[in-house]
Amino acid sequence: MFVPAHEPAHESDCRRLEKFLEDKPHILVLTGAGISTESGIPDYRSEGVGLYARSNHKPIQHGDFVKSEATRKRYWARNYVGWPRFSSIAPNVTHYTLARLEREGRISGIVTQNVDRLHGKAGSKQVIELHGSGFDVICIGSQDERGKGCNYRIDRHEFQNILDQLNPAMEDNSTSMRPDGDVELSMEYVQGFKIPPCPQCGGNLKPEIVFFGDNVPMPRIEKVVRMIIESDGVLVLGSSLTVFSGYRIILQAKELGLPVAIVNIGATRGDPKADLKISARCGEVMANLFKPAR
Repeated sequence: MFVPAHEPAHESDCRRLEKFLEDKPHILVLTGAGISTESGIPDYRSEGVGLYARSNHKPIQHGDFVKSEATRKRYWARNYVGWPRFSSIAPNVTHYTLARLEREGRISGIVTQNVDRLHGKAGSKQVIELHGSGFDVICIGSQDERGKGCNYRIDRHEFQNILDQLNPAMEDNSTSMRPDGDVELSMEYVQGFKIPPCPQCGGNLKPEIVFFGDNVPMPRIEKVVRMIIESDGVLVLGSSLTVFSGYRIILQAKELGLPVAIVNIGATRGDPKADLKISARCGEVMANLFKPAR
């Protein structure tokens, strides 16, 4: 229900992509929300079915989360209710195919804009989560005079158990899931929600997700740059490349003279720079890619 209207993929599309990949054993793959819509996770921008098209909801801003207790309470209440569904979502054919291509030595690694950890569930090993992950919780307490902050971290499943104990009467009265795993809830369910402070410093806890308005950590950016330099091309799957952190990978690849292929339903910001563009559902294309001989 979250995949936008599209034309079916053609056999020739799969063969063109195979030809693009076959002499490049160090392809870097960039994946976006468009590959996870096929697993049942909505995205923000898909025409007609993305969150922006279905509601007037705007994603949480980093500054608001840091500054506002009410914003943190609203976010965590919604995330708490949505977590059992979000965390149990399974990978789809695109995730499993990429894991297979990695094992076969056809791709060197994956940079994903998604926070759902579906690549890891599918078996991929070389994955950089560009925008972090909803599966870890960190402290964002204030830094000391040396610029060193609290290093507290907890697995999101463990954090859910703590929230269960603090909010025993909380029920799932949600209406829809959002791209980062939180859900719609009425304010009456949000107001009484309890969030624990960091047990080490008393600071505020946040999912290890790069919210809108925040910056991708520099060490992560540097690691992505190294992967681009060591690659022999970039394959984009399911991303409109609207967010600059993803589009920057295309710019850097082209600066190095590397070829770029894009598979996405509809236009992307990177289309003018692509050597190959296929407008189709990723799962349909990937399911027919380098099929093992029977």
